[in-house]
Amino acid sequence: MKFLDIIRSAIQNSFRNKLRTGLTVVAIFIGAFTLTITSGIGTGVTAYINGQVSAIGAADVLTITKAADATATASDGPAAYDPSKSTTVSLGNGSRPGSTIQALTTADLAKIKATAGILSVDPAVRVSPDYVEYAGNGKFELTVSQTGTITTADLAAGAQLDNSSSSDQLLLPTTYLDNLGYANAQAAVGTTVSIAITDYTGTQQTVTATVVGVQNETLLGSGAGLNRSLVAHLHTVATTGEPAGVSAGYATAVAHFDASATKAEITAIKDDLSAQGYSSQTVADTIGAFETVINVIIGVLNAFAVIALIAAGFGIVNTLLMSVQERTREIGLMKAMGMNGGRVYALFSMEAVFIGFLGSALGVVAAIGVGSLISNLLANGIFSALPGLQVVQFAPASIAIIVGVVMLIAFLAGTLPARAAARQNPIDALRYE
Repeated sequence: MKFLDIIRSAIQNSFRNKLRTGLTVVAIFIGAFTLTITSGIGTGVTAYINGQVSAIGAADVLTITKAADATATASDGPAAYDPSKSTTVSLGNGSRPGSTIQALTTADLAKIKATAGILSVDPAVRVSPDYVEYAGNGKFELTVSQTGTITTADLAAGAQLDNSSSSDQLLLPTTYLDNLGYANAQAAVGTTVSIAITDYTGTQQTVTATVVGVQNETLLGSGAGLNRSLVAHLHTVATTGEPAGVSAGYATAVAHFDASATKAEITAIKDDLSAQGYSSQTVADTIGAFETVINVIIGVLNAFAVIALIAAGFGIVNTLLMSVQERTREIGLMKAMGMNGGRVYALFSMEAVFIGFLGSALGVVAAIGVGSLISNLLANGIFSALPGLQVVQFAPASIAIIVGVVMLIAFLAGTLPARAAARQNPIDALRYE
């Protein structure tokens, strides 16, 4: 019997007992369906995060904070007062709400700038405008993106912020357009808005700025992006009337290094900063934490799917063992006619592989259909504020690997019954009742 004849016979034999084979295929279908969906979720979410990182750019930026004082412990009690140190309330730097962190002083900024590999450093100045208004269409709260000056926005219209410009510029989120009275994103580009902010004495002042672009909402913070000129302008207004003795302190600083720096060079810079008492991280470090959590969740879901496939493998063993028992005399006849044990083994193994292929193919096709439908519904529904997010995506390579893994499990499951069939003695098999 030639190899093609073995394949043809294996397929035909698989359907001798349609109910039994069908139930085994359903078990494999469930495992393959689950594995494909979880793989698709991992691919979709990872692709979106990678897209966000690519859009953000800022590969040459380090966000720096003062490291916690590791020498102090709870049993030591409060540390001695050091007038050279200052603290500031954390307002969204990843710390617990209400906690305080040590502020960066002007001297700290000088030390950071002197670090080997650091090209420039700027304090992260936080401004809190009261409202934004366009053409008398009403006053609305303005949330400012803290990463606006260091990132490349995902634009819906217009251009990126020019941080080297002396003009005041901002990027409006798409969610602001309707309230401010813009017909669409393009209509907002080039217009002038008024931004109000309260100074140190409690007096509200307004600053005008030009909308240079409209940005889509992203994972890494929402809110309007302001260029350095506008941030400095608003900060100057906010500190109007501030007593001369108030010392400047910054929660974070942004340092730039050579964009062509290697991973080892970036690590060396971070180690050097750490030795000086500063914590630093790149955008990739921040994204890496997201990816780690997502990969763990996807891994757990995949583990459940693999367990389902292993259970389906026992179904294949049971199906083929019963088939071997039912076809004992047929096996004896095939061997009496000259078919050797290797070809009998191949025939039953091929039946197992075909059942695995059938179940995995149906599971993958169903998962692609259901996953694509759900992904589109979510993209147009609760995730409509995150353009480009397709929660479930399917990579051809991943699909091929899933089908291959399921067929391998089926082959391994079919080994025992195939071996039993191959070892049948033709005389005893022909006498079998």
